[in-house]
Amino acid sequence: MKIIINHSSMIPIYEQIVNQIKSLIVKGELKEYDVLPSVRLLSKELKISALTVKKAYDYLEEEGFTSTIHGKGTYVKVQNAQLIYEEQKKEIEAELECIFIKAKQSGITKEEVKELTKILLEETYD
Repeated sequence: MKIIINHSSMIPIYEQIVNQIKSLIVKGELKEYDVLPSVRLLSKELKISALTVKKAYDYLEEEGFTSTIHGKGTYVKVQNAQLIYEEQKKEIEAELECIFIKAKQSGITKEEVKELTKILLEETYD
């Protein structure tokens, strides 16, 4: 499992870990019952506090992506298809929002964006 931390990012480190692990689960790179690295090991690899990794793991468990068995480790939970679908939709929405902001900043009109989106949708879904 490869996690990259951007120390200059405005996104908190624990959130970067959460986002990357969720992404690996959604993409199927981490599968049901896969074991995540221990808190101590991941904190050592990333050169960050074990408390930061623990916070990320706790958050993943709260959201239903992992399950921790004391003394055994943190495992990827059996995934609910609807949960994965919703996570994928959230990722797409975030990417589209970035694209729309960039288009607006570039002076591209709403109508031009709609037309371009329509063309790309037709090409992609045919």
